[in-house]
Amino acid sequence: MTDIRPLTADDHAAWLPLWQDYQRFYNSRIPEAASALTWQRFLDPTEPMHAALAWRDGEAVGLVHWIFHRSCWTTGDYCYLQDLFVAQSIRGGGIGRALIEHVYAEAKAAGAARVHWLTQETNYPGRMLYDRIAERSGFIQYRKLLG
Repeated sequence: MTDIRPLTADDHAAWLPLWQDYQRFYNSRIPEAASALTWQRFLDPTEPMHAALAWRDGEAVGLVHWIFHRSCWTTGDYCYLQDLFVAQSIRGGGIGRALIEHVYAEAKAAGAARVHWLTQETNYPGRMLYDRIAERSGFIQYRKLLG
């Protein structure tokens, strides 16, 4: 049985290893200062950033982060599912889907018009799930790093 619940201040030691594993999965290294600020934002009720952990047998086995933001196209906010990660040893057991559905429910309760996210083209296992529970937008992301 998997339990998904919002982060609390006591969850840092459970969240951090998953967050670090997520970064390794994407061959990224986020500065510690950015991760510390992100953690603080999750705990601040005035911030539009949110997070939840998936727990199984008392162990955190997955995380999801989402951000509400305005849209020029709708009266309701959009919900950007920024980060999703499930421990490699238990992937394929429905935890990723449960985390996404948790975000769907949170977004709907908040009056959001849409949930959206990105993934790498090479994330085939993730894309197999995403193709079943959402629609591909057909858009291509462009970006320019500043600074």
